[in-house]
Amino acid sequence: MRLMKTAERMGRLGTESAFEVLARAKALERQGKTIVHLEIGEPDFDTPPHIKEAAKRALDAGATHYGPSAGLPELREAIAKHVSETRGVPVSPEQVVVTPGAKPIMFFTIMALVGPGDEVIYPNPGFPIYESVINFVGGTPVPIPLRESSEFGFDLEVFERSVSPRTKLIIVNSPENPTGGVLDRAQIDRIAAIALRHGIPVLSDEIYRQFLYEGEFVSILQVPGLARQTILLDGFSKSYAMTGWRLGYCAAPEPLVKAMAKLQSQAATSVSSITQYAAVEALNGTQSFIPERQKAFEVRRDLVVSMLNQARGLECFKPEGAFYIYPSVRKLIGRKAPSGRTIGTDEDFVTELLSAEGVAVVHGAAFGMSPFFRLSYAASNASLEEACRRIQRFCASLN
Repeated sequence: MRLMKTAERMGRLGTESAFEVLARAKALERQGKTIVHLEIGEPDFDTPPHIKEAAKRALDAGATHYGPSAGLPELREAIAKHVSETRGVPVSPEQVVVTPGAKPIMFFTIMALVGPGDEVIYPNPGFPIYESVINFVGGTPVPIPLRESSEFGFDLEVFERSVSPRTKLIIVNSPENPTGGVLDRAQIDRIAAIALRHGIPVLSDEIYRQFLYEGEFVSILQVPGLARQTILLDGFSKSYAMTGWRLGYCAAPEPLVKAMAKLQSQAATSVSSITQYAAVEALNGTQSFIPERQKAFEVRRDLVVSMLNQARGLECFKPEGAFYIYPSVRKLIGRKAPSGRTIGTDEDFVTELLSAEGVAVVHGAAFGMSPFFRLSYAASNASLEEACRRIQRFCASLN
């Protein structure tokens, strides 16, 4: 029997490194090692009780059947209302599509708009799925550096030089994963001006919108004239601690929504109806827990930044949003770990840190920029303090 051979395009599709680190960390746990997990961007809070109760009611009411591919009308209406109120731009239910998590929005948008040889501009470092899916469809990734010197803002001069007649999509993410950087109004306006001038669609990943600690959140959707070419990505995983429920959405021009609903009908048919009724309650019910959790994350951010900046050789920028820290290990490259291995890359650093101290974080190269690592502070204060002490000890052990 011949070995099964996958199509060539599968070699262009990457994986999410955070889950690879999680698998290695879980293997060490099975061997009896105590691990502090800071690799996954998942709030440690539980889904609020009123949302879970809505799911139970839906289940008891028999919401166990197929729904429309674009989403239940009740949820599309709730999302349209929510986006209209939070971004100050009119959005209709017909402009909304609901997906199992936010990643399909990235996948469907790129599949619908980008063909072989087309260029896509995206932030670097950035969420790995952007580059992976661009490559998968045969597009050309055009990374725009996020400069440490500007608190990980877009290098706008490089951006403006990178736009070409082949540019078919611009991706922005603010607050940003993995750096926690935030695009201010001036940066958003310059990106929007280029997009408008050339008629380029913009995918605006706003999944961390609720986690902003300084400054003002600005959505590119709010720029006059840009709503007709913006795809707004958001979801329930982060703000409502619903990662396992798998529920995301976008607001976009109707022709693209129809194309994305068609893709969804072929890929997953629709999102779980039970999950969607829970999401209606999430949007329409109390939001009082969100500021409380935001404040808890701000306290955690300050704790981690303070402790990491006390670690020998680490340089840690204080992010304005999301729940990630992206410290530089530049000063530790070339040093030797207790194992005797030389730290030659940020991947070496996180591998040795996991082995020596049981702290799971993700190397910066996985997001496109070295020598850094990403730490998620979506964990308890006690876990964060313990992890930072271990990181301090590990850094001190390098010689």
